Amino acid sequence: MKTLLIKGCHIMTMVEKEKPWIGDILIENGRIVRMAEAIEASASTVTVIEAKNRIAMPGLINAHNHASMSLLRAFSDDLKLMDWLDKKMLPAEARMTREDVYWGTLLGIAEMIASGTTAFADMYVHMDAVAEAVQDSGIRASLTRGLVFLQDDGGRRMTEALDLIDKWSGAADGRITTMLGPHAPYTCPPQPLQEVSALARSRQIPLHIHLAETREEVAKVREKYNQTPTEYLHELGMFHDNHVLLAHAVHLDLEDIGRLRGMRGGVAHNPVSNLKLGCGIAPVTELLSQGVTVGMGTDGAGSATTLDMFAEIKAASWMQKLHYGDPTVLPAEQVLRMATIESAKLLHIDHEVGTLEVGKRADLILIDTNKPHLSPLHDLHSLIAYSATGADVDTTIVNGEILMRNRELTLISWEEIQREAAVRAKRLVEGL
Repeated sequence: MKTLLIKGCHIMTMVEKEKPWIGDILIENGRIVRMAEAIEASASTVTVIEAKNRIAMPGLINAHNHASMSLLRAFSDDLKLMDWLDKKMLPAEARMTREDVYWGTLLGIAEMIASGTTAFADMYVHMDAVAEAVQDSGIRASLTRGLVFLQDDGGRRMTEALDLIDKWSGAADGRITTMLGPHAPYTCPPQPLQEVSALARSRQIPLHIHLAETREEVAKVREKYNQTPTEYLHELGMFHDNHVLLAHAVHLDLEDIGRLRGMRGGVAHNPVSNLKLGCGIAPVTELLSQGVTVGMGTDGAGSATTLDMFAEIKAASWMQKLHYGDPTVLPAEQVLRMATIESAKLLHIDHEVGTLEVGKRADLILIDTNKPHLSPLHDLHSLIAYSATGADVDTTIVNGEILMRNRELTLISWEEIQREAAVRAKRLVEGL
């Protein structure tokens, strides 16, 4: 791996209560080995990145996504949730081949790299193709084969889920990790859900599941089991000695939040998708007050339209401030931590990424502040949280490898992705 020296940048480590400072970052063998006010290149083989007018911060971590749904971006917006799902999304997704998933995932990855995301959690089908896209692109990911247990498929989905774990855990220089992914309480009856939870517990595999995204889901689970979705998972023992990533968690009552207190894992908040589909506002403030880890994700581009995590950062903070009528709620530094180290905790990789610290993996981004909307430099946390966009990211580095420099992708071809995506997207939605 290359030795990189990033010089003269504002360093925003996202270590709690640590203030930004100006200095240099030295990267060797994919890890941060030194940060100081001034570091001199020790050899001609060092790649030097002059980073004046740049802010270095940890790469953003998208804690819930369906990346290949990027092929369905802006295809079915402004519809009621069930019309969106039943009339548009599901019929289009049913046409997806393994190759579609590969190119759709690459399209999503290209967008993520270009907007400062260095790791993401993904749940979908044809996950081997997703893993190959991750491997080819240089990004980091936690991958999950979605498991729906409403029809008997002879164990095919479960076999695919375990094959993914056995084949890809730790692959791509450690950039790929895996989880088990029961889809949601309303698609997973008690027995298979208990079996998956027990398997995850025995093999120490994290779980990734949708929870209480819509009022319709809450009503379905209440009608079938006389419980809230959170109560249903709790009573089946899912939270007992398991690391669980809960996507959405919009419709929780106070008792539900109490059930999550002390859990391993936490909630991936998806504010833009939840806003666009009219799902509601997740009780982020209450969850945080009970010590529940809350990270952030985009959901798929089929619902959120954009995978720009900077849009999520703004939406998350603004929604909570508006909901409580209190501008002090979810301040800039806290919401940025949700998009970095707190999301890293959800992916169970916070020992490696999520903050800029010596010894951690070199997953970081450089943001170009030489722009009118990013001047002057008063409070850097506020500036980035409330004014920056993904288009302000100049450089994206994962595992010490430069994936984008000066807004140019380095390992994957945007022209090829664009060409493949256009043809495949047209076929998927034709006639729908």
